[in-house]
Amino acid sequence: MDLTEIIRLLNCREEEERQLFAEAARLRDARLGNTVHLRGLIEISNVCRKDCLYCGIRKSNVPVERYVLSDKEILETARFADEHQYGSIVLQGGERTDTAFVQRIGKLLSEIKRRSQNRLGITLSLGEQTEDTYRHWFECGAHRYLLRIETSDPELYRKLHPNNALHAFDTRRACLEALKRCGYQTGSGIMIGLPFQTTEMLARDLLFLKSLDIDMVGMGPYLEHPDTPLYALRKQLIPLPERLRLGLHMVACLRLLMPDINIAATTALQAIDPLGREKALAAGANVIMPNITPALQRKNYTLYQNKPFSEEGAEEVMQKLVESVSHYGCRIAFGAWGDSRHWHKKHSSD
Repeated sequence: MDLTEIIRLLNCREEEERQLFAEAARLRDARLGNTVHLRGLIEISNVCRKDCLYCGIRKSNVPVERYVLSDKEILETARFADEHQYGSIVLQGGERTDTAFVQRIGKLLSEIKRRSQNRLGITLSLGEQTEDTYRHWFECGAHRYLLRIETSDPELYRKLHPNNALHAFDTRRACLEALKRCGYQTGSGIMIGLPFQTTEMLARDLLFLKSLDIDMVGMGPYLEHPDTPLYALRKQLIPLPERLRLGLHMVACLRLLMPDINIAATTALQAIDPLGREKALAAGANVIMPNITPALQRKNYTLYQNKPFSEEGAEEVMQKLVESVSHYGCRIAFGAWGDSRHWHKKHSSD
């Protein structure tokens, strides 16, 4: 697909939209099967050195109640994921680069691998780090890493971040290349429905992800947070239902562009529509990331307003998820790492 065709599909409606979703789901089933892979999401900390203008846990957001999960809490949550056959977990948190943090993550990775007897696959989403840090964590047991580019348009990127060296587009892109060199299954993603963003920019984002030869993608609608500078532009945003529609179209178009990558049905879709994640499965996604962070801290990891938060226990949430995934024609692959088929194809001759 070229740029013009992607723009047309992002804008399509009604019958053509149904055909788009059906073809994306058919292609996923043909290449990957109708299995959905789980990533138990553990939000280890909301302490962050960055000051991104859209993010609820940005450094300058004083009202946020900061937290850091203890080693015991993280290891116990990982044990829960292992016992309930999630197959994989994601350790996600605000960006820190201090030596104590880097070493702590390395030790946690090694311990999770030891305690699970290597049953758990581990994805990290801990921001921009040095290549040495990425390599250290890889050697300790992480094998997937998610670092969202947010937008592939450098000018729009600058409008979303403070104008300083800590928030440079070129650094973010260089980190993605470093992750690939270290051997990670490398993931990225974008926000959909940002201020100043056009449909053409979104189409170019998809082509950018393809040009990176990315292995996995997590992308969803931009949801504004009241305690951020970008909130002042909320009246310029497209309506939430339109952001949801665009998000689903982006998932479907990316599946057509990159048939064998992993594509997550993200929580941000669920924030707009309770069945947003399941609708993404019907549009070609194949990964779901249930939040298994201890409930006391989950409410403090608010990247955006109205982030879904359930008082239900993780087991009740899982049972409902199994039922809803089945309703949309998919089945959960319990106990599987669910690695990117795309990554394995690239490295099968190594």
